[in-house]
Amino acid sequence: MKRILLGVFALLVAGCGVPPSGITGGTDAPTGVAAEISLFFVDGQQRLTPQPRPTGKLGTITEALALLLTGPGPNSPLHTEISAAGETRTVVDTTADLITVRLPLTERDVTALGVDQVVCTALGVHLQGGGSPSTVVRVQFTLPHAEPAPPRRCPVLPAG
Repeated sequence: MKRILLGVFALLVAGCGVPPSGITGGTDAPTGVAAEISLFFVDGQQRLTPQPRPTGKLGTITEALALLLTGPGPNSPLHTEISAAGETRTVVDTTADLITVRLPLTERDVTALGVDQVVCTALGVHLQGGGSPSTVVRVQFTLPHAEPAPPRRCPVLPAG
């Protein structure tokens, strides 16, 4: 019995044979879902096209729409169907299944494809943040005060 106890003690003292190591440093931990957002603009064939915009964070729907309203940039082959004239203020209300976007524009300032730009950009941020793919977007123009349009889905994003 003494031999067995000595054998067990020897095994416990010896460990597994791997020498201890110090703390190993690594890279910084991720701080968000994405370091960019996708804004939807229109290509030369009148198709919605995502334009990744590095922001360092995912951001909010309101922030994404403010960037969308500034346009695709001067050297981009894409264009916008939204005549925002420098306007970037939007109001966004979100519930579990509906995002309401209020734009300080008239219906004449935005084509149907421009409305899709707003819808797709809002839903893209919503989905990146873990939102439900069954969510829809209602766009409302506030100049002059108009009735909101029916909720819409993005024609180029998967629906839930």
